[in-house]
Amino acid sequence: MFSILSDRRFRHLFGAQIVALLGTGLASVALGLLAYDLAGDQAGMVLGAVFTIKMVAYVTIAPVAGAFADRINRRRLLVALDLIRAGVAVALPFVSEIWQVYVLIFLLQAASAGFTPTFQATIPDILPEEDRYTRGLALSRLAYDLENIISPTLAALVLMVLSYNTLFFGTMAGFLASAVLIVSVMIPSPKPTAPRGVYDRTTLGARIFFATPRLRGLMGLNLAVSAAGAMVLVNSVVLVRADLALSETALAWTMFAFGFGSMVAAFLLPHLLDRVADRPVMLTGAGAMVAALLLLSVTTALNGLSWAMLLITWAIMGLGYSAVLTPSGRLLRRSAHAEDRPAVFAAQFALSHACWLITYPLAGWLMARFGLQPALLVLTALAALGMVVALRLWPVGDPVEVEHTHDNLPADHPHLQGGGHRHSHALVIDGDHPRWATHF
Repeated sequence: MFSILSDRRFRHLFGAQIVALLGTGLASVALGLLAYDLAGDQAGMVLGAVFTIKMVAYVTIAPVAGAFADRINRRRLLVALDLIRAGVAVALPFVSEIWQVYVLIFLLQAASAGFTPTFQATIPDILPEEDRYTRGLALSRLAYDLENIISPTLAALVLMVLSYNTLFFGTMAGFLASAVLIVSVMIPSPKPTAPRGVYDRTTLGARIFFATPRLRGLMGLNLAVSAAGAMVLVNSVVLVRADLALSETALAWTMFAFGFGSMVAAFLLPHLLDRVADRPVMLTGAGAMVAALLLLSVTTALNGLSWAMLLITWAIMGLGYSAVLTPSGRLLRRSAHAEDRPAVFAAQFALSHACWLITYPLAGWLMARFGLQPALLVLTALAALGMVVALRLWPVGDPVEVEHTHDNLPADHPHLQGGGHRHSHALVIDGDHPRWATHF
């Protein structure tokens, strides 16, 4: 898996991802402390609003940013967005009103909504071979999991000697370092083959997404991941601190169990995906999350909540979580031309976060209003629904090459040269193939 780091371009981009993630992790800690300074015991409401703003920015800005990513040099775009994020980070220590936090967070997350899908869409151009790209995805997943461990530890060490405002300067440094690493390498910027209007560009990713069976299945899996993941990310603190009356250290170990399961999957997936297709791996991952939630529900109903069972089920959840998310980039890569990938990655970014926008508040409301068992049952049902949708919409086999005919094109059209009206190739939704079909 680590052999792909010999590729200089990927090594620099992977380094940019790591330092940006560390910076973001430091900002998460600092934001909590800033919210408490500004709002006192109402800090939870402020943070809830911040997370909502984040999701709204992701859902609304990502498709627009993806629409214009093919019009701008990608390296310049990524560096500019990193500089915007660094500027916002350095402004946060100087805010004095809650509304100022909201405005700055929207700017920060809007820049991230443009940066992340464009960055993700660039990696397949640098690692065009599927086995190398798979290992790149696994390393990326591992970086996210390690960040969840390293950032809080680093923040704790800084806070031993400095104020929390210093963490924002660490965030700024992370984004600046990311910009330096990106500008140090040449990044491909595929150009569109034909001019498109604003509406066409803005909706392109979603149209490709909903016209491609495997991506429609991915939408169901996004729902499964967000429903199961929201139970972990929103309610772990309540389960550990309130229901089990355990310490903050126990909460850290509980979240580590989830991250550990995810890291184990990240190490195993490259070799597994060399032998097994994406569909069974991702559906098994979704099934593992549903089974883990059911296991926790049954054991809690019979014997009450125990920390040991929570650790086991959270580790299984992490395993399934990574098994679904890591291969998803392979589906996106396979389903779009290089110049259309930013739009498709942006659509996945927006649509997946739309699911989180629903499940985050739902998980918290169910737990607070009805308790553990109803929360588990509703979120399990929602995750299972997503899995069923994926099973129905993502066909078994899912051939890459599809034989089809082209009555929609004239005989002298460049696409027909050498193949004729009836031919076979990897089917991708584009101007010549506006829908998933065998006859055009």
